[in-house]
Amino acid sequence: MAILEENLNQLHVAEQKAVFESGNEMAATAAAQINYHLMGYFPITPSTEVAQYLDQMKTRGEHNIQLVAADGEHGSAGICYGAALTGARVINATSSQGLLYMLEQLPTQSGTRFPMVLNLVARAVSGPLDIRGDHSDLYYTLNTGWVTLMASTPQAVYDMNIMALKIAEHSDVRLPVIVCYDGFLTSHQKRKVMYFADRKVVQDFVGPAPAGFHNVIDKNHPVTVGAHMLGDDLINAHFQQSEALYKAGEVFQQVANEYALLSGRSYSPLDLYRMEDAEVALFLMNSAAETAKDTVDKLRKQGVKAGLIRPNIIRPFPAEELRQALKNVKALLVGELADSYGAHGGNMTHEIRSALQLDKDNQTIVMSRIFGVGGKDFYPDEAEEFLKLAIAAAEKGYAEKPFDYFGHVPGEAQGRQQPIIEPMTGEAYKTGLINVTQEEATGKLKVKIPPLRALTAKPKRFASGHGACPGCGIIPALELFFKGIEGDVVTLFQTGCGYVVTTGYPNTSHKQSFVHNLFQNGAATVSGMVEAFLEKKRRGEVNIADDFTFVMVTGDGGMDIGMGPAIGTALRNHKMIIIEYDNEGYMNTGSQLSYSTPLGHQTSTSGVGKAQKGKSGHHKDTAQILAATNIPYVFTGTEAFPQDLIQKAAKAQWYAQNEGLAYGKILISCPLNWKAEDRAGTKLVKAAVDSCFFPLYEVENGITNITYNPEAKNNRVPVSEWLKGMGKTKHLLKEEELLKSFEQEVERRWRRLKARHENEVL
Repeated sequence: MAILEENLNQLHVAEQKAVFESGNEMAATAAAQINYHLMGYFPITPSTEVAQYLDQMKTRGEHNIQLVAADGEHGSAGICYGAALTGARVINATSSQGLLYMLEQLPTQSGTRFPMVLNLVARAVSGPLDIRGDHSDLYYTLNTGWVTLMASTPQAVYDMNIMALKIAEHSDVRLPVIVCYDGFLTSHQKRKVMYFADRKVVQDFVGPAPAGFHNVIDKNHPVTVGAHMLGDDLINAHFQQSEALYKAGEVFQQVANEYALLSGRSYSPLDLYRMEDAEVALFLMNSAAETAKDTVDKLRKQGVKAGLIRPNIIRPFPAEELRQALKNVKALLVGELADSYGAHGGNMTHEIRSALQLDKDNQTIVMSRIFGVGGKDFYPDEAEEFLKLAIAAAEKGYAEKPFDYFGHVPGEAQGRQQPIIEPMTGEAYKTGLINVTQEEATGKLKVKIPPLRALTAKPKRFASGHGACPGCGIIPALELFFKGIEGDVVTLFQTGCGYVVTTGYPNTSHKQSFVHNLFQNGAATVSGMVEAFLEKKRRGEVNIADDFTFVMVTGDGGMDIGMGPAIGTALRNHKMIIIEYDNEGYMNTGSQLSYSTPLGHQTSTSGVGKAQKGKSGHHKDTAQILAATNIPYVFTGTEAFPQDLIQKAAKAQWYAQNEGLAYGKILISCPLNWKAEDRAGTKLVKAAVDSCFFPLYEVENGITNITYNPEAKNNRVPVSEWLKGMGKTKHLLKEEELLKSFEQEVERRWRRLKARHENEVL
C-alpha cells in the first residue's frame, strides 16, 4: 500500500463528482450504480433510509433493483438468501434488533457460501430501548462467518459498498460481507463525498456476476443446498469457510489496491494515524476515531508521542498488522462502543490481547473502556482523557484499572425518580355504568353503556404530556377504547408511535402497569404474563379477588412483523386483548409501506413517479385473518363512531376475562404522513367507513355482524371521497385504472362481508 500511495498523484483516476451527502445516501448510491438484482428489506431506524433512497431513485428510473418489502427482518434475510441461491446479486440494510432478528439466517448464508452485501447501520441493542448508535449489534455478528468492513465516513460507506461485492464474489472468498457504519453519526450526517460520474465505471470494476457458482436455477447442474451434516463433514465445511474468511483479508488488500487506482482513495486493513513513533495510542472504530484525530494532534504539539489506530476490517481480524503497529507502543487504550458482559473488556480488547500474545517481545499494556453506549456523545476532550490513562499506564508500567466503563454516572439515593402523579388503582376505573350480559339462549353478549357524557368523569388511562403529532389519532382512539374497559389493566405496547410518544425514560404517560417489547414478540410476551398471572392465582400466590385485563397495543405495521406470534397467541386462545391501531404504514420509522398500506398509496418506500405509482398491492385484512383462527371475538372500530367502539371494548373485555382472545382493529389518522389537515382526522376515518373501505363489524364466536351499514343509512360515499382528503392519494384520483382496481377491491370485500352478515354459516 505504501508504494501505491506514493504514486497516487501520477495515476489517472476515473471522473468523479463531489456531493454533500450522508452515509445512507451513499450506500444507496453505490447499490443503484451496481444495480443489484434484489433488496429484501424491513424498516428500522437508522438504516431505513437506504431502502427509502433506493425507492426514490427507482421512481426516477435510476436502477432496476427489485425492492421487496418483507414482513420483518427475519423475512428480509430469508428473501435475500433465497435470491442469492439463484446467483442473483443481493443487498440489504438493517440495525440493532433488526440484525438480531435476522441473526439465525446469517450463518446459514455464510456456511453455504452465498455472497451478498449487508449494510449494518450500527445501533444500540435493547433493552432498554435506545435508537442511537453504538456497536452492540455489530458484536453479535463476529461469529457468523461474514467478512466485516468498517466505514468511518460517508465516503468510506460508498467506497466499501463497491469493494464489498467484489470481495464477496471473489473465487477464493465466496462469502457475504457486512459494511458497518455508525447510526446517525455516519448514516445521517452529511459530508463531502466523491462518487463516480458514470455508473459503468462501478459496474466494470465489480465485473459481471462470476460464472461457476452453484445456484438452484441452473437446470443442467441441479444442486442440493443446506443438507444436514454429521460432525466429520461439518468440521471440514467449517475449516473451508474459515480458510476462505482468512483469505478475504488478502483479497481485501488486492481489491483495495485496484480501487485506489480507480478512485485515488486507498484503504488498508488499519488506518494508522501518527503511529510511526507512537508510545501511547488509542484503538477506536468508525466515527469515534475521526473525533480523536484532533486530540492526537494536540498532544503531539505538547511533545506526547500519541497515535491512533482505526480498523477498516475486523473480520478477518488484522492481527499481524496490529502486531506491527504496536511494536513500540507502551500503552494502548481500546475504546469500545459495546461491552462483552462479564469478560472484563469488549470484544476488540480481547482480540487485540490475543493477537499480541503471539509476539513474545511485545510489552504493550492493553486497557479497555466501554464508552458511547446508546449513542452517548464522544468529544475530543474525552479522547484526551483516554490518552492520559494510557500515558499514566506507560509511566507506571501497569494499568491501575485495566477495564472500566467511561461516561457513566453512579446513582444516588437522593436522585431517585419520584412519581409525579399518584398511581391509579382499578377502583378508579370501575364506574358500574357499563353492563355486559350474556343471553342464555344465543350466547351472544348484550352491552349497555350510558350516554358518552356520563363516561367523561372516568379517568384517562394516559396522563397528559404525550408527544404525539398534532392530529394523531392514536391517543384519542385508545382513550375511547379504554372508556369501555373497567378495572385494572396491564398494557403492553409494541415498538411504534404509540409507545414512543407515551414513554421515554424517566417519564411515562401510563397510569397503570406498562411494558414495552419489540414488534415481533408482543403477543407472546402478553401470553406469558396472562398465563403466569392465572397460575399464580391458582396457587394462591396473588389475591383471589385481584383481576387484570391484559391488553397488547400494536400498530405502525406491528401486525406484519408480529403476525406470526399473534397467530400463535390466537390459536392458543389466551385470555387477553390485542388492539391494533391502523395508520396504514410504518409511521414510527418515517412512513414506509406496510402490508396495511392500501393500493396506490404513497409512502417513503412506495413513491410516485414515472416508474411506479405508489404501493403495488392491496392492503391486508388483519381482522379477517384473526377471525379465521376462530378466536371468540374480533371487531373493527374508529373514533368517528364512539358508542360503537366503546360497546365493542366492553365486549372484548368480557371475552378476554371469560373465554379467550379478543382482537380489535381501529383505523386512526396520521395527518403528518397521510398529508392531511391536523383537524381532519375524525372526518377522514368517517369517510373511510362511509365509503366501505373500512367497514364496522364484529365477528362473535364465528358469526359476523355489521354494526354500521352506510348503505342502509343512505350515507355511502364513493371511495374517492375518502381519498381526496389526503395528499398521499391525490395522484390516485388521476390514475383511472389504478383507481378502478382500488374501488373494485373495496366493493368485493364489502359484498363478501355483507354475505357473511346475512348468512351466519359463512
